[in-house]
Amino acid sequence: MNRIRIALAQLNPTVGDIAGNLEKLRAARRTAAEKGADLLLSTELFISGYQPEDLVMKPAFLDACLKAVEELAKDTADGGPGVIVGFPRQGEAGRHNAVAVLDGGAIIAIRDKVDLPNYGEFDEKRVFVPGEMPGPVNFRGVRIGIPICEDIWGDLGVCETLAESGAELLLSPNGSPYYRGKVDVRHQVALKQVIETGLPLVYLNTLGGQDELVYDGGSFGFNADRSLAFQMPQFAEEVRISEWQRGEDGWRVETGEITPLPIGEASDYHACVLGFADYVNKNGFKSVVLGLSGGIDSALCAAIAVDALGAERVHCVMLPYRYTSEDSLKDAADCARALGCRYDIVPIEEPVTGFLSALADMFEGTEEGITEENLQSRTRGTILMAISNKFGAMVVTTGNKSEMSVGYATLYGDMNGGFNPIKDLYKMQVYGVSAWRNGARPDGMLGPDRDVIPQNIIDKKPSAELRPNQTDQDSLPPYPVLDDILECLVEKEMSVEAIVSRGHDVETVHRIEHLLYIAEYKRRQSAPGVKITKKNFGRDRRYPITNRFRDR
Repeated sequence: MNRIRIALAQLNPTVGDIAGNLEKLRAARRTAAEKGADLLLSTELFISGYQPEDLVMKPAFLDACLKAVEELAKDTADGGPGVIVGFPRQGEAGRHNAVAVLDGGAIIAIRDKVDLPNYGEFDEKRVFVPGEMPGPVNFRGVRIGIPICEDIWGDLGVCETLAESGAELLLSPNGSPYYRGKVDVRHQVALKQVIETGLPLVYLNTLGGQDELVYDGGSFGFNADRSLAFQMPQFAEEVRISEWQRGEDGWRVETGEITPLPIGEASDYHACVLGFADYVNKNGFKSVVLGLSGGIDSALCAAIAVDALGAERVHCVMLPYRYTSEDSLKDAADCARALGCRYDIVPIEEPVTGFLSALADMFEGTEEGITEENLQSRTRGTILMAISNKFGAMVVTTGNKSEMSVGYATLYGDMNGGFNPIKDLYKMQVYGVSAWRNGARPDGMLGPDRDVIPQNIIDKKPSAELRPNQTDQDSLPPYPVLDDILECLVEKEMSVEAIVSRGHDVETVHRIEHLLYIAEYKRRQSAPGVKITKKNFGRDRRYPITNRFRDR
């Protein structure tokens, strides 16, 4: 066999929806057959969805996954494309992250993942055992190596072993989550294996949002001479045919489409939209509701929600109090109008006054301060939750990573909600992404074209408007300074001394470090949100709540 057509199924499975994932792969196989493919490659743990986490500890779940693979194997008796499908399986040594190769109506080979990742968002050593070092699979006369995800990322020599044992072509199913610049990282990982083995490599990545994680697709292939054979899109499903020709120097894709990819703020925005859409839709919510304050954070969340779900599924509510400015009232209304979504105003003067009246005797003789400010936030949170309960709409939380880092958010108030699309965006990233969205309507989005966030929202000084003439910078350093300090502390784990050497005031750095540590208890109770940076709170950064350490 000197020519092989491999269909690459960059699809969006749902964790636990075994029947739905099976039907999605069957549809992809029909498409592949129509295009004359010999083999269909799917992504890591496709049948179960990725990551299944502790679901794989349930024997009934593993049995259902195996049954689906066996049903799919029977389909291949029709003489159409064979299939490489990822699934969790129970072996003699324990549970494995595996792939099955299906052809001629049967499972002709099984390969298990050798290198189990146990860092950042990955915790596979808890639930899987490593497989034995694999050899290639003979598929219709072509010796194919199938390193699974970490098998090409780690240093166990899986790809070298496959090459030494006769593999001609490496097909790698992956489950690699998004962060900005991740495609370049994947390219370098793949190129390293191409250089070390002298073999061409296909990197097929899964797609879709799964809780906090976003899998962005962006699949690609490299020829053995290190040239990019093809590049698939990010943030979109596609079944693409790659045609490989065997020559004197081995297998090669002579011509392959190179799809341009979004970069910077564009890729971050796509990730936020995809992660939000999948969280809402896969969990069965029909609509969402959010408090639209006239500030940049809630405006960006509203734009993401409309782009993800459509304006008819988004309900924005302004909840004004005596400190809410006329500018904020106008800006919120203008934003909702630009997005085309429902907009209501529910004043909170009466309920806040009611709370203060109920507490008047107990609070007598005390000074008004943050307690009264938090009552405003908690009143708003209660009203949004009431709307959610009455109409079944999920509340969208709208706090950014800068606020979440230093605890400038109110438990049971503005932290109420089911999901936060900007939880992992620092404040300055919020501004950058908002400006980018105002200048473009990305492909695949359901919202209107351009200028969806009024310019005054972007230009004005940020304020929680919980007291007269309040701005965020009354109690925090300017956001460019704050975000740089936080990135040093959170993303890079830098010492205070090293951060100060960048030009920051030592007392400011000490204060921000202290705020970061004491806010851990709040973050543990916060809604999940899309992972955008290399180190998000929760999966990537796990600090103790009780913690007396300070870098002095």
